[in-house]
Amino acid sequence: MVVQQYRYGGGARAACALAVAGVMAVTAGCSSGDGGDDGSGAGDGSGQRAVAAERPIDVLGQAADALVEAGGAEARTSMETAVGGTRVTIRGQGAYDFRTQLGRLKVVLPQDAAGKDAAGEGGHRPITELLAPGALYMKNRGAGVPDDKWVRIDTTTLKDGNLVTGGVTDPMAAAELLRGADQVTYVGKSELAGVMVRHYRGVADLGRAARDASPLSRGALSAAAKGFSNDAVPFDAYFDEDGRLRKVRHRFSFSSEAGGPEVSVVSTLLLYGFGLPVTVTLPDDDDIFTGQIQQG
Repeated sequence: MVVQQYRYGGGARAACALAVAGVMAVTAGCSSGDGGDDGSGAGDGSGQRAVAAERPIDVLGQAADALVEAGGAEARTSMETAVGGTRVTIRGQGAYDFRTQLGRLKVVLPQDAAGKDAAGEGGHRPITELLAPGALYMKNRGAGVPDDKWVRIDTTTLKDGNLVTGGVTDPMAAAELLRGADQVTYVGKSELAGVMVRHYRGVADLGRAARDASPLSRGALSAAAKGFSNDAVPFDAYFDEDGRLRKVRHRFSFSSEAGGPEVSVVSTLLLYGFGLPVTVTLPDDDDIFTGQIQQG
């Protein structure tokens, strides 16, 4: 395959990574009110597991395992990139199967990041992304790729392990990152989309998360641990009473090797509709573009 891979380093890393996916930016943090409670984690009599009764570090370390047990879920994503005073946000929506680590998302670019279409009109068709262990598939990629072809990227070769490249943080990778949680505090209880959740805040260590990740996630996270200049990733995570991750917001930052402004990327994942059957069919080899991708 001759699909061009773009290498990037330091502060320009986020912007260049997103150029691989034909995207110019990433996720807005979806904030919700954080009500406080005493953090005791007392059961509510429903027989559900009171996650705050456990050590916060244990709750976070088991996030990925609890999602695998839950199976499929609907997902909404947002990613915001800020460089200096410029902010650009992309959003995605779809479904993900945590048992097979396969997902399908429609990623929508903001109009000014999309530029003009072939007819000279503003806007851009949504990019279809298929997420798989070690791979990212994109359709409607643009930049010289035929409409009926997919682009495939080996995420284990990306310096960010696809944590920001596609404009979406892979849902399983987002949960696996919490295995590296440290400096964790329990913030309190609040309501999120009609569900009571418990809010935890901390910093994840990329290297530790990669070492403790499941085999299917380890390659991409190991690439990110080697490629990021800073292993520390601050996060906010929200869990329901069954210990399922409902929302997580990661904050990535990159320092410019050329002394330019710091690039800040905030990636947010919202999960709901657990138990949803999710079917993802990966493209055949004949459907994958093997030419060179034009650089935007």
